[in-house]
Amino acid sequence: MVITISFPRHGEMLPCVDIFVCTADPRSEPPSLVISTILSLMAYDYPAKKLSVYLSDDGCSIFTFYAMWETTSFAKHWIPFCKRYNIEPRSPAAYFSESDGPQEPCTPKDWSFIKDMYDEMTERIDSAIMSGKIPEEIKANHKGFCEWNLKINSKDHQSIVEILVDGKDQNAVDNEGNVLPTLVYMAREKRPQHNHNFKAGAMNALIRVSSVTSNSPIIMNVDCDMYSNNKDTIRDSLCFFLDEEMGHKIGFVQYPQNYNNITKNNIYGNSLQAVKKVEMGGLDSVGGPPYIGTGCFHRREILCGMIFTKDYKVDWDRGVKERIQENIVYNIEEKAKSLTTCTYEHGTQWGNEIGVKYGCPVEDVITGLAIHCRGWESVYYNPIRPAFLGVAPATLSQTLLQTKRWSEGNFTIFLSKYCPFLFGHGKIKLRHQMGYCIYALWAPNSLATLYYVTIPSLNLIKISSLFPEITSPWIAPFVFVFCVTNLYNLHEALSCGDTLKGWWNVQRMWMVKRITSYLFGVIDTLRKLLGLSHMTFAVSSKVSDEDVSKRYEQEIMELGSSTPEYVIIATIALLNLVCLVGGIFQIMTCSWNVFLNVFSPQLILCGVLVIINIPFYEAMFFRKDKGRMPFPVTLASTGFLVLAFLIEIIIPII
Repeated sequence: MVITISFPRHGEMLPCVDIFVCTADPRSEPPSLVISTILSLMAYDYPAKKLSVYLSDDGCSIFTFYAMWETTSFAKHWIPFCKRYNIEPRSPAAYFSESDGPQEPCTPKDWSFIKDMYDEMTERIDSAIMSGKIPEEIKANHKGFCEWNLKINSKDHQSIVEILVDGKDQNAVDNEGNVLPTLVYMAREKRPQHNHNFKAGAMNALIRVSSVTSNSPIIMNVDCDMYSNNKDTIRDSLCFFLDEEMGHKIGFVQYPQNYNNITKNNIYGNSLQAVKKVEMGGLDSVGGPPYIGTGCFHRREILCGMIFTKDYKVDWDRGVKERIQENIVYNIEEKAKSLTTCTYEHGTQWGNEIGVKYGCPVEDVITGLAIHCRGWESVYYNPIRPAFLGVAPATLSQTLLQTKRWSEGNFTIFLSKYCPFLFGHGKIKLRHQMGYCIYALWAPNSLATLYYVTIPSLNLIKISSLFPEITSPWIAPFVFVFCVTNLYNLHEALSCGDTLKGWWNVQRMWMVKRITSYLFGVIDTLRKLLGLSHMTFAVSSKVSDEDVSKRYEQEIMELGSSTPEYVIIATIALLNLVCLVGGIFQIMTCSWNVFLNVFSPQLILCGVLVIINIPFYEAMFFRKDKGRMPFPVTLASTGFLVLAFLIEIIIPII
């Protein structure tokens, strides 16, 4: 897309922007992590009076609220510090972890002052969390603390909406007298008898709360661990919305999900470089990428169900006008609370035709699909300096939990009324439908993968050939597909910045995810369709203890827990090792040439699987650290291996 926008010409006509941040669990997502993200968003290089930041706290934690209250004081020093010295990144946690001291033009005095202030703030927050209570003298400083009592818990509490910084208040300025962005804390009402619809419900509550506070025409949302890494991201995004030729077609601008803690060789395959740099960008040619739930800018109207029309126009100044109409903070808070009750959405189209859609673990994808089906296009933007950086899972179990949620959610879409081929028929291009289905069919790929990592190896022991002989011309398609796909995959990975070892690690994780996360994704999806279980949402932990973090930095796989996924991994690894040894024994006892001619494809496949599983053999038999494979897992996998061979022996007899 050719950009024809000039920001100086637009000047004060720049639209207001509402920024949504969601957090759900103060243990998995510590308040100190959340406020660093909040501060990075408040410090954008954008007119502060046009910026409003909202935090949805689904954990309803008084400690998260306390951290937000501390943020209001620190922001008065942090924001002017960032703008005075053009600091990047503007997350204090990231900035201070990347530099041991001040860099030009920042003075040592200013750097030390801000660093000490930040350390003291985080120490106060961490001390309050460790002690389990907020000091009474602090509670007396803000009326919001009165909302919490002994009966409140994360699943049963009233609506809480507190405007911590009112951007319309003349006294809401930083230590240099400049206006501060509006900052709002929200914990929507939750009751055990009412379904709260997880993150989608939080997003819809934020849409309503912001409509009576700032009502900006542009909404941006990020996860609480995805801090802003580029001060110009808002301006960059608006280039698409304000483009004079194509801007009126753009419904949302999607940024990739990047991480700041990926190891050199991508031990858990979390960088997804090919997806970010090839697949998502390629979708721009057919209508745009899907909405992935974070790092995205939307028009407010499209989140409220607007259908695209060629004569569509927007009043970019609307947010400013409507903000001036109401200037009593208490009245705004009370009105906002009434919009976040458990029963507010009953009998309405919220979660269906209005807002983020309900009923799916990946609510973002079906919301984006619905937007595309209403005629809007989206844009994928992957700048050289990443717009957002987050925390990737640092253990194998966290990685598998995350990919299970993604694969299960996308497969649920494929089997629902929102299947791209059905819901998108006649509304979006066939190629766009197929682009969505790449991810929707992740989960069922597990069945084919499970077959190829078990049956060929087992038949090697049984001296039963599954492939054409190596001298047969019919082997050519198998060799062609195997060689070309892997060579292309290698080229793609290296061209996207992965190392050779990183590519190999991705191949290992490709197999591991499919025989565990994707397999359980299929099972859980079918159970839900049969009414045997209900939708849940597990929050991936953003914290790891010191030993786990050290092993992650050393690229040593973390396997120190007993889970069904690890039993499957260990069983497959042992099965292929035993079958490879058995196959080599068959070569030594039978005709060498005949065996290699008939069984070499299976032998090669089994050998590749053994090599790719080497880290799991080390974890089972050689490692002594706490991250090794637990003995009960090794024992269980051995039992399943014996059972598999017994079945192989019994079936031919029957």
